[in-house]
Amino acid sequence: MAQAKVLTLFSRRECACLLEVVTFGESMVLFTPDSSSLEQATNFTKRMAGAEGNVAVALARLGHQVAWISKLGDDGFGRYIVKTLRGEGVDVQHVQFDRDRPTAVFFKERSELYGTNVQYYRNHSAVSQLAVADVPLADFKEIGFLHVTGITPALSDLNRQTVLTILQRAKAQGIRVSFDPNIRFKLWSQETAIPVLREMAKYASVALPGLEEGELLTGSDKPEAIAAWFLAQGCELVVVKLGSQGAYYQTADTSGYVDGFTVKLVDEVGAGDAFAAGLLSGLLEHVPVADAVRRACALGAIAVCGVGDYESSPTRAELTAFLSGQTTDVKR
Repeated sequence: MAQAKVLTLFSRRECACLLEVVTFGESMVLFTPDSSSLEQATNFTKRMAGAEGNVAVALARLGHQVAWISKLGDDGFGRYIVKTLRGEGVDVQHVQFDRDRPTAVFFKERSELYGTNVQYYRNHSAVSQLAVADVPLADFKEIGFLHVTGITPALSDLNRQTVLTILQRAKAQGIRVSFDPNIRFKLWSQETAIPVLREMAKYASVALPGLEEGELLTGSDKPEAIAAWFLAQGCELVVVKLGSQGAYYQTADTSGYVDGFTVKLVDEVGAGDAFAAGLLSGLLEHVPVADAVRRACALGAIAVCGVGDYESSPTRAELTAFLSGQTTDVKR
C-alpha cells in the first residue's frame, strides 16, 4: 500500500470540541547555571520545563487547541508555570494549586566534554498527589488525543495508579491515547519501570518510543521489530525515533523510514517532546502518515537548535519556512 495513505483511524471523525489534545503531568522550574558547573555557578537562568508542558506549548504554537492538567505548589514557581503556559495559549483551567506541597525544580548543566547532566528536586512535589478525579475525562470525550508519557507514573505510587486508571478509562471511552515512554531512570528503576510502561502500551493508539527505549521494552534493537511489538499490544501507529537519522513508522498496512534534518546541535533536551507535538499536529490535520512523521522530525530538529526545553518550538510560519528550505536570515 502506498506510503502516502492517510491513516484511516485518524481521519474518520472530526473533533467537534474546541480542544484537540489534552495532556497531564508535571512541569517544573528549570535553573541553568550561567557557567558550566553547578558547583561553581553563582548565577542561574530560570525557565519552565517538563515533557507534557513542552508538548502542549509546541502544539499551541502551531495553532492547535490543547489543555494541560496538573497540580502545582501554591508558590511563586507554580504561578510562574501557569502564567507561562497560559501566555503560550495552553488551556490551564484544570490546574490545581497545593498549599502543602511545592512545585518541583531541577538544574541542568551542560559541558562541552561531558554533555548534559540533569539534577532533579521533585520528590513529594504537588503533582505526586494527582489523582484520577483530577483528570476529568468526561469533559474531554471528543478530543483528538490524550497524550501521556512514562514520566508521570514514575513520580509516585499514586501517580502510577492514576495514569493506569486514566488510560483504562480513556480506552473504554474511545479516547485515542498517544504514548511516549520517555524513560527516566533517575526517577525509578528499570525493574519497576518496564512492566508499567508495557502495561501503558496496551492502551495506546499511537506509540513513540526511542530506539533505546524500544529495545528495553521489546528486547530488539531493530525498528521494525520494535514497531511490531507495539502493534501486537494494540497500537495502531508506531513511530520509532532514530535521532538525527529520522524515524521509522509502521501501521497494520503501511511502513517506512523518514529522514531526519541536518542542524547544529545546541541543546538536545526537549527534542522528543517537540517530535511528539509534530506527529500529533500532522495526525490531527489528517495529512499522510509519512508527512506527519516528517513534520515530527522537523520539530525535533528545530528543538535542538536553541537553549531551553520548549523555547525553540516554531510557529506555523516558521515550520513552513523550515520545511521548504527557506533561510532564517535576519531581515532589517
